[in-house]
Amino acid sequence: MPNFKYTALSQSGEKITDTIEADDKGIAIEMLRREGYSMIENVKEEGIFDKDLNLDNLFKKKVTARDLSVFCRQFVSITTAGVTIIDALEMLSDQTENPTLKAAIIDTATTVKKGESLASGLKRQGESIFPKIMISMVEAGEASGNLETAFDRVGVQFEKSNRLAGLVKKALIYPIALMVIVVAVVIVMMVMVIPTFSDMYADMGQTLPAITRALVACSDFIVARWYVLIAIIAAIVVGIKIFKSTTMGKYFFADIAIKMPIFGALTTKNAAAQFARTLSTLTASGLTMIDALEITAKTMKNIRFRDVTMNAREKVAQGRPLSEPLTNTVFPHMIVHMIGIGEETGNMEDMLNTAASYYEEEVEVTTQSVTALIEPLIIVVMTAIVGTIIMAVLIPMFGMYDIAGQDL
Repeated sequence: MPNFKYTALSQSGEKITDTIEADDKGIAIEMLRREGYSMIENVKEEGIFDKDLNLDNLFKKKVTARDLSVFCRQFVSITTAGVTIIDALEMLSDQTENPTLKAAIIDTATTVKKGESLASGLKRQGESIFPKIMISMVEAGEASGNLETAFDRVGVQFEKSNRLAGLVKKALIYPIALMVIVVAVVIVMMVMVIPTFSDMYADMGQTLPAITRALVACSDFIVARWYVLIAIIAAIVVGIKIFKSTTMGKYFFADIAIKMPIFGALTTKNAAAQFARTLSTLTASGLTMIDALEITAKTMKNIRFRDVTMNAREKVAQGRPLSEPLTNTVFPHMIVHMIGIGEETGNMEDMLNTAASYYEEEVEVTTQSVTALIEPLIIVVMTAIVGTIIMAVLIPMFGMYDIAGQDL
């Protein structure tokens, strides 16, 4: 989903320039109007080359789901004890270690002191700090008088999100680390070991096997033209990044993530868990199913799941049950079936919670399976690469020993 840059006036009359995610320009403008913005101008799609380069943002520490979870939990504990919202925010700003979140809390407290709502103060900080799901739930909590409940629920949501993200990262860290080791070993052998044997082979004056000649040629190229290799790698990385920012690229990599062997199941189960948990949290806070689906769609990182969720929102707005547009899509059959049962029994929230818990456990089990499967696979690949290099080095030496033996 592309980002659209805009300039508009907030409900308090403040001029804001920011970005918003939407399918197209018209939807972006409509979303801004629904959030209370007026005088909406300069709405245009933001490309990779026209994004503002802000060095302050570049070095800002990112606000993680764990940071937000701790913030929500502490806010509930303090306000439940009878402390006012302003005092609670000031106390939390003193306790918060993340400098970016600390500054946002201070600015939010200042906004609340001026008479604006807490949700408005959070919204001013941008979705990069306080996500849309949190702002919407705080708005619902303020409207219903259950602000502590809203913070408690969103705190649980962030805890679950942080745990799932940690599990997925855990599955990826080990294979990535092994691949880095393989690359480092190959580079060391190509730059330091192979040139030594290459000189020795030149003195032998015999015809080298094809595999050895190829290895020596690669080594000579890396040593003499290393900058060309770096330029090629940089061009490939930049090209992939540019392609990934396009609509075609987003769908291409989304499909790869879903269909990729081993990791595809992990991607699907993780998305299903996130969908069920987010939708359950939002509907439990009093949001309509239509609004909850729109916010849930924005939290989906894979564009295929996001599109299906947005399509489901449109169908639900037309009066159709949620399970119908989710059938035969990228979502697993089981979650669609559980949603259907929830609709029939009128117990949607509990069914979504059950589905979320089930797929969260599935993500954990799948992560362990992926890790157990990928470890020996990477080791085999690493052994094959290093073994091929060693054999290419030793084969000419065996030939030299044979010639020496014949001479004797």
